[in-house]
Amino acid sequence: MTAIQNPILTGFNPDPCICRAGEDYYIAVSTFEWFPGVGIYHSKDLKNWRLAARPLSRLSQLNMMGNPDSGGIWAPALSYSDNKFWLIYTDVKVTEGQWKDCHNYLVTCDTIDGEWSEPIHVNSSGFDPSLFHDEDGKKYFVNMMWDHRAGHHNFYGILLQEYSVSEQKLIGKPEIIFKGTDVKLTEAPHLYKINGYYYLLTAEGGTKYDHQATIARSKQLRGPYEVHPENPLITSFHAPRIPLQKAGHASIVQTHTDEWFLVHLVGRPLSIENAPLLDPRGYCPLGRETAIQRVEWRDEWPYVVGGNQPSLIIEGPNIPEVQWEPDYPVKDDFDSDTLNLHFQSLRIPLGNQIVSLHDNPGHLRLYGKESLTSKFTQAFIARRWQHFNFTAETKVAFHPTSFQQSAGLVNYYNTQNWTSCQISWNEEKGKILQLVACDNFSFSEPLRGKEIAIPEDIAYVYLRVDTENTLYYYSYSFDGRSWTRLPADFESYKLSDDYIKGGGFFTGAFVGMQCQDTSGRSQHADFDYFIYENH
Repeated sequence: MTAIQNPILTGFNPDPCICRAGEDYYIAVSTFEWFPGVGIYHSKDLKNWRLAARPLSRLSQLNMMGNPDSGGIWAPALSYSDNKFWLIYTDVKVTEGQWKDCHNYLVTCDTIDGEWSEPIHVNSSGFDPSLFHDEDGKKYFVNMMWDHRAGHHNFYGILLQEYSVSEQKLIGKPEIIFKGTDVKLTEAPHLYKINGYYYLLTAEGGTKYDHQATIARSKQLRGPYEVHPENPLITSFHAPRIPLQKAGHASIVQTHTDEWFLVHLVGRPLSIENAPLLDPRGYCPLGRETAIQRVEWRDEWPYVVGGNQPSLIIEGPNIPEVQWEPDYPVKDDFDSDTLNLHFQSLRIPLGNQIVSLHDNPGHLRLYGKESLTSKFTQAFIARRWQHFNFTAETKVAFHPTSFQQSAGLVNYYNTQNWTSCQISWNEEKGKILQLVACDNFSFSEPLRGKEIAIPEDIAYVYLRVDTENTLYYYSYSFDGRSWTRLPADFESYKLSDDYIKGGGFFTGAFVGMQCQDTSGRSQHADFDYFIYENH
């Protein structure tokens, strides 16, 4: 048996839901405001994974224009039944205040990487839905129910209702089947039927350092459910010094070799000196990631092997190892007709009038749109940070004629937290290279008055960011050989859930290419390549 190193899905890959189809294994993860929606990873051995699909790729399936930061796709649930894949997902439209306005949908497909169906709206009573396929052929929809009433706990309980495939709607009476434990914040329900018991796996305690996975069982689908005698099934809350924190939000799978595993959310915090700690355990700029643990059964209850806390290394299944070709090249020359699946945009698909691989062949052309603070239309293509130490680099041609026009390399958490190394223009020097930072909506220009003048004969500017654990910094070059580091360092922790003002944010750091033109003239920038290389 091979050893598996955790996490198995590094960087922003939260809320994992695992399913098996024959001898193939798939994990679906949340993507929040990033488009296309949902990431689905494929493995043959539970150790080696590749990004296989982003199923919500059409505006008719997912339109997040105007959605709040960390709204959008929450906790997709993937299952395989009746010779096809079923994907349940939530589109969260409102996150602030007393309400969580969200809508739950179902799409299906015969193959993971095929064209997924148009969505069926199922309900809007709460988030984190999933679909349970019972042994008698009936299907049931479960989700947490949101209670907006003053004086009530917002997490009302786990709601169950039968789903009719032929009618494409919920039927029968909705019922609360589980109110959770004293930990509260009961969400992310997954139902399983194993050896005569219905097992209900939920997440509790929120999504931060007190997160956990709770499991209960019943002989009857609608309960009552008894909680595991040594609950929680997994958590990191009682072990503040282990490297995998925030353990919770889990799902389980039985392999074709009759072994059991649990995938779950984790975060890997960096401890940073002189940072305004909101929690002494630190900050997670890579966001919430996915890990896996081996499960054993005792007295018809599941237990995580080694105890109910996450392990960095586990014993894998009795399956021969199957390695994939890399699903992302170190250097992308933009020679393909489509963007690599690791690249995403914000909230909506960007049509050919905003992003093009054809208008200047061998380049990614972005037509300038709204600012990085916009929740509507940004010309921004980015990918997740997946490592604490990496270099990202690009080569860009851009010809601004106004300070309202800029293009360059961006490190981004949300509309209120990002930095940009960009080509722009000012009255004194003409075409310039500048730095812009947004720190919880506090703006600064670290090179103000000392912007780099770009010579008129320079067609392309090379831009690079180096990330070294707790900090990152930008460099530039006019020839691609001689690099100059810009005199400003930025803290990695400021691109993490744990730093963002107000809380309630769930994504992770991204790095990518952006073009902005708030004059409305859509000035374009041409990016010749993009490098992402871990160290």
